[in-house]
Amino acid sequence: MNKISVIYWSQSGNTKAMAEAIGEGIKEAGKEAEVIDVSQVSLEKIKNEAAFALGCPAMGDEVLEESEMEPFVEEIEKYTSGKSIALFGSYGWGDGKWMRDWTERMINDGAKIVNGEGLICQDTPDNEAIDEYKNLGKQLAKIG
Repeated sequence: MNKISVIYWSQSGNTKAMAEAIGEGIKEAGKEAEVIDVSQVSLEKIKNEAAFALGCPAMGDEVLEESEMEPFVEEIEKYTSGKSIALFGSYGWGDGKWMRDWTERMINDGAKIVNGEGLICQDTPDNEAIDEYKNLGKQLAKIG
């Protein structure tokens, strides 16, 4: 059984909680999930996966985290054409511009975004939001 990777960067733990919920949803759908901090992920492994999830909170002026996640996304986007990707993350301010920009970027690289958009949550995900992230994992599992 192939594992579906859920790759994330988290500062406060909010995005990590979302990643873990997506992983639970993948498992509930009968697939194996690997929830991985972006600093621990192998580009070689991920570039050959047909479906995976990427998560990052909004940073600064609604951008991806710049020291680890952005460089990883720059590398992986060379291999995203035709892949199904679930995008997710948290924010504390703004209106989700970083996610709209990230979604558009991945679509322009040829990726298919699960649900057509990233799943975002302001601050800490509550039980309802956790259920939404589990459902995103289940949807990803159907594809992967």
